[in-house]
Amino acid sequence: MSTLSFSQAQDAIVAVGRWLDGKGWAPATSGNYSARLDDGSIAVTVSGRHKGRLTRDDVMRVNAEGVSLDGKKPSAETALHLALYRLFPACGAVLHSHSATAVGLSRATPGAGYTFTGHEMLKALPGIATHETSVVLPIVPNSQDMAELDAAITPHLLVPGAIPAYLIRSHGLYGWGQDMAEAERVIEAVEWMIAAELAERSFR
Repeated sequence: MSTLSFSQAQDAIVAVGRWLDGKGWAPATSGNYSARLDDGSIAVTVSGRHKGRLTRDDVMRVNAEGVSLDGKKPSAETALHLALYRLFPACGAVLHSHSATAVGLSRATPGAGYTFTGHEMLKALPGIATHETSVVLPIVPNSQDMAELDAAITPHLLVPGAIPAYLIRSHGLYGWGQDMAEAERVIEAVEWMIAAELAERSFR
C-alpha cells in the first residue's frame, strides 16, 4: 500500500518530468506520469503540459475510475496508467517516455516484441540478478482507443517473467515500479538497452 501523500507525489512528478525532459525523452508536451497515493487515488500529470516545465499545479488527482477529483483534465492516457494499477496492486508509479530511439526501434521491429539478451543492464530490472538471461519488451500497435491498447497489452504483461515495461509502436515506452525510484530505473534501463541495440546495429 502506498504511503505517498499528494504533496509528495506532486514533487516527485515535477522532478521526474525535468529529469526525463533533460534526457530528451519528453519532447513538446509528450509523456505522462503518475503515482498511487496513500488514500487510493492517483496523482497524474494534467493534459497538455510541457513535462520539463511542470509545477505542482500541473499535477492533479483522479480516482480509480479516472474521474477528476479537482476539476482539472488528466492526461489522455490516464486509462493506461489505471489499468496497470489495477493489474499490479504493488505498482506505485507509472512513467511514459517518448525517446526517438524507442520510437525508432518500435517502427523498425516487426512482430509483437523485441528481445534483449546478455545486457548487464538487465539487472536493473526487478527480479533479475544476472546478465545471462533474455527478456522480451512487448510492442503493441498504436491506437487512440485506450481500451483497445489495454486489451492488446494485458496478455503480454501476464506472461511469466514479463518485465514492467512495454512499447507502443510509433509512440513511446511505458515503465512502472513499486515506487517512483523503481519506475525511473526501469525506464532508464530499457531506454539504455534500446540505445545500445541500435548502436550495435550501426557497427555491423
